[in-house]
Amino acid sequence: MSFSQADMAAIWLTIKLASTVTLLLLIIGTPIAWWLARTSSRWKGPIAAVVALPLVLPPTVIGFYLLIAMGPNGAVGQFTQSLGLGTLPFTFWGLVIASIFYSMPFVIQPIQNAIESLGDRPLEVAATLRAGPWDTFFNVVLPLAKPGFITAAILGFAHTVGEFGVVLMIGGNIPGETQVVSVQIYEHVEAMEYGQAHALSALMILFSFIVLLALYGFQRKGKVHALSVK
Repeated sequence: MSFSQADMAAIWLTIKLASTVTLLLLIIGTPIAWWLARTSSRWKGPIAAVVALPLVLPPTVIGFYLLIAMGPNGAVGQFTQSLGLGTLPFTFWGLVIASIFYSMPFVIQPIQNAIESLGDRPLEVAATLRAGPWDTFFNVVLPLAKPGFITAAILGFAHTVGEFGVVLMIGGNIPGETQVVSVQIYEHVEAMEYGQAHALSALMILFSFIVLLALYGFQRKGKVHALSVK
């Protein structure tokens, strides 16, 4: 299995993109997941539906509207231009923002499910011990919901690695800037370079298999631990 310099650049960019998106989604998604898990607001349903939209919408639809929003005439584009940052489409950070939207449910939903599974008892005990909100989260919620956070990180990273439609719409195919592995495979196929396409595709299959194997193994271990605790 041999990779060209362009292939290695695409692999590195994919890892960089997936790592950045996963970290930002854990930071952004945790408060959203907490609110969805704990609220009884009438807005819970609509907001949960918005979070889950990428599960059912074609990636090109998401990419199209993000392209308009971040373009020179869009609200986001005008804002970034007013800051002297230019527009985000066809840049790495444009890919990051698009990927955050596209991978959002794969991070938020596992965290939400983990928090919901805790119930009220641990939080009530923390309250009786006069623990503050931050103490409660870091010393009670985070350790107990750790499997959900790990699952969210794995799924968010893996889903970002496998993106194609949104990446192509927002980033195009700029080597070293927006040319990730999925786009590089497409480029090889278009150029009828099937050997290079096979090598990258095999790498993606191997990566996907390892991720799923690790995820299932981790979930099984978590279930066994939960049963032993009970």
